[in-house]
Amino acid sequence: MDQALPASGTFVCHGITWASGDPRLLLAPVTGGPLVYTPVMGRRLGYQVSDTGRWCTGRYRFADRVRVEALACPDRAPADAGGQCAACAGRDDFRFAHRFHSGGHVPDALAVYMAQPHWLYLATFADGTTKVGTAAEPRKRSRLDEQGALIATYLARSADGRAVRFLEDSLTRHLGLTQTVRAAAKLTALAELRDLVPARDAHQQHLDRATEALSGLNVPATPEPWTPPSEGDLLRASGTGRALYPHDPRAGEHGWTVLSCLGSQVLVALADEGEQLAYLLDLNALKGRRIILGAQFCSPPAAVQSALF
Repeated sequence: MDQALPASGTFVCHGITWASGDPRLLLAPVTGGPLVYTPVMGRRLGYQVSDTGRWCTGRYRFADRVRVEALACPDRAPADAGGQCAACAGRDDFRFAHRFHSGGHVPDALAVYMAQPHWLYLATFADGTTKVGTAAEPRKRSRLDEQGALIATYLARSADGRAVRFLEDSLTRHLGLTQTVRAAAKLTALAELRDLVPARDAHQQHLDRATEALSGLNVPATPEPWTPPSEGDLLRASGTGRALYPHDPRAGEHGWTVLSCLGSQVLVALADEGEQLAYLLDLNALKGRRIILGAQFCSPPAAVQSALF
């Protein structure tokens, strides 16, 4: 269901989600009520950060046997370490998923969720860095869409979440593939993107090596290319002028229109600069921040030369 960006009000920002098939800003009204999933493409976002604190971004619960859904913190409480309050962290069974295959506590609902088929994938970013990752069957598409990669390939379908995580760890050990890429590194690489060929070559090299490694484990690789969402086309085009947004989006007031979105990275146009220059920033930097929405908010003046010549 399409939800318009609220014209006003104060919200705890949960960042960008691709769960509905397109990039949406996930907002929790501080007055209570369900999360708001508002599309960002082509929309103007004006906001002011209301304070310097960080607030709980709620938890995930199992909606049924194979899906999880986000919930806002019922108390809209300040965040502890990890971005949650103690109450939400204590009720978040999904937090055990990343160490599911290593033993320890496994809630019943998580065990059922992890028993469904999972996918092993490779994702390559603008600087050629390639990570190995996993996605549950219902998250096959959205998990890769939210990564912010330029190129990705599904390597193999595994029977369950335990088996796929052993494969993930094996590729990390034998090929040196990382399982995480920092948001700041993704952003910098996109700002400096000038040629897609190095990323494509890096992805193919890692794909060949990963396919061979899986064969050595008697796991048949079934490479399937990921189709990038069209919302990121401008950011994937190496000739698109862009510069890093010169202000801290976590403080003060800002206003822009989203032109393109790749994962949580967005290319934006400032209201007072027309089409002169587009700026690049990570909307997930706003996770846990309280923001006040309003059309009256604008970004400070910016005089920045494009990163591309």
